[in-house]
Amino acid sequence: MTVSRIDLTGLLAFPLTPFTDDLELDLVAFADQIEGHVAAGAGALFIGCGTGEFSALAPSELAALVSRARDVVAGRVPVWVGAGGGAAAARASVAAAEAGGADGALLLPPYLVTGPGAGLVDHVRYSVRGSRLPVIVYQRPPGVFDAPATLALLDIPTVVGLKDGYGDVDLMSRIVATIRGSGTQRGQEFLFFNGLPTAEVSARAYSAIGVARYSSAVHCFAPEIAARFYRALSERDDPAIDALLTGFYLPLVALRDETPGFAVSLVKAAARLRGHRVGGVRPPLVEPTADQLARLERIVDAGFGTLRLLSNGTTASVTGRA
Repeated sequence: MTVSRIDLTGLLAFPLTPFTDDLELDLVAFADQIEGHVAAGAGALFIGCGTGEFSALAPSELAALVSRARDVVAGRVPVWVGAGGGAAAARASVAAAEAGGADGALLLPPYLVTGPGAGLVDHVRYSVRGSRLPVIVYQRPPGVFDAPATLALLDIPTVVGLKDGYGDVDLMSRIVATIRGSGTQRGQEFLFFNGLPTAEVSARAYSAIGVARYSSAVHCFAPEIAARFYRALSERDDPAIDALLTGFYLPLVALRDETPGFAVSLVKAAARLRGHRVGGVRPPLVEPTADQLARLERIVDAGFGTLRLLSNGTTASVTGRA
């Protein structure tokens, strides 16, 4: 069995999962959000993944999200979906993603337990068995692959890439070099992604080791800022990168790091500030306090201020306004 070469380029968007006031799925708001991502230039959509609260969704809800996304997108961009959990749950969710017509699945780490590299590879092999759906493996605790284990993933035909949410640049450099140096076509076509929270902060370092693709949660509430950063990174425009980091991304990350789970909660709060109907977060995630919301609003305003300065031809940042 072979899988056609996968070419995921451009800004990769990870949509939020909107909920009603009683935390039920809001598919109408979800459809609006999907259309917004596509209109803003997303190169692909990853539905119900980390930013989309995969761990809080029932299988039927995930299936409903994929179905609605496919209807709205109508083939304009690829639609991938989150999968994962324990071995049986992961296999079932990969099969459901394929049955639902997704273009691929992002396989999240095994639930609660971990194992050595060989065990992690076997977990992936078990999860995708019987499916022809392309799969990207998401590396983060408790599923961290070393270079030999990643090389073994090349023997699983449907595995097309690795997304890193662990954050060890030295490890990723070893993995990329090992895969690219494998002397195989699979090794040359294998995809790598930076999947750290607010990936723009680490994007320059990851790009330097051959991991140029990244997921942008900021695309959920400020696609204009996300697109301008992506352009700056693509053009190696360091002054613009530095201006956006100091004027927006670094203050956002500082606020995000105050409370566990804010990698999602803060993004949803920012989307609400921008007028998007996304609702709250399901527990155990919590909402920002009134003070945090006020600071978030100032940070977002500062980000757009930096964007205006860049549009006017200056790389001066607005650090200090937040």
